[in-house]
Amino acid sequence: MSQNTVIRELFDRPIEQKIWVAPMAGVTDRPFRTLCKYFGAGHAVSEMMTADKTLRMSKKSLYRANFDGELAPISAQIAGSDPEQLAEAARYQIANGAQIIDINMGCPAKKVCNKLAGSALLQDEELVARILDTVVAAVDVPVTLKTRLGYLNGQENILRVAKRAEEAGIAALALHGRTREDMYLNHARYDLIREVKKIIHIPVIANGDIDSPEKAKFVLEHTGADAIMIGRAAQGRPWIFREIAHYLNTGEYLKAPDIEEVKHVLLGHLNELYEFYGEYSGCRIARKHIAWYTKGLYASNEFRQKMYQVESTLEQAKVVEAYFNQLLAQGRLMSDVQQETVNLLDP
Repeated sequence: MSQNTVIRELFDRPIEQKIWVAPMAGVTDRPFRTLCKYFGAGHAVSEMMTADKTLRMSKKSLYRANFDGELAPISAQIAGSDPEQLAEAARYQIANGAQIIDINMGCPAKKVCNKLAGSALLQDEELVARILDTVVAAVDVPVTLKTRLGYLNGQENILRVAKRAEEAGIAALALHGRTREDMYLNHARYDLIREVKKIIHIPVIANGDIDSPEKAKFVLEHTGADAIMIGRAAQGRPWIFREIAHYLNTGEYLKAPDIEEVKHVLLGHLNELYEFYGEYSGCRIARKHIAWYTKGLYASNEFRQKMYQVESTLEQAKVVEAYFNQLLAQGRLMSDVQQETVNLLDP
């Protein structure tokens, strides 16, 4: 299958399949990507993997590069600052099963930027150009780019970077509407994403603050983007892809999952995490997911404090199931604060 065919098939799909999972370090592992695809995500990019070959065989890197049984096309994100190392990492991931290589120039994390990787690369446009040229030339699969508006506010250089990416042969550009300085504060700026879309001819994927069906529709229409990426809003809420797709297709809201479905989805997700990571890591990695799923539910803070103390996967699953069964038995789905608000409105 040619490079153009792989990318074209992604963007020739119906609108409901143009809602993608944004790569998130420590989150978008294979179990999470698979779950989001089950709920309708049209594509998912792996969490970033270091281009440093001395770290490539670490336990964490091997987990991140596990694509066994994943639905195609498989997209592997690589991160680093050395063009040749990134090219070698791209070739390695292709041999490992990747059909698309994604270059990370968007991560704002301090430990990444301190190594002049992620969004820190936007400070050096010559290095950006060398990386893009080198990686594209090194492989015969599509190379995409995930980046931000720039490094500092007032010094946004995305228009130049986007044009240079297109010239290098980048197949598609995913753009988070913030600078590195913003981190995840302030609001994503969609006007600049729209300007990028106007000046380049490759597909543009809009990312940042898309957390509802209405927001997804607005961003698609306002920016003219070819697809959108959902990141933090999918944490503990993988059904957001289903909700957005339904709204884009019908203009109507899909009923939120009831507590029985949330219980079923969470327990299934836990089983996948346990199987994927094993006893020790599975139990610990699952904790953040449990916290996300239960946010806003009745007495959830008390439950989480208890859950954090559990040290085994078997006991963890039991504690989670017992909590949801208690909610179902009591008919209590809301948090204490939400319940107090209802009581005030309807004494």
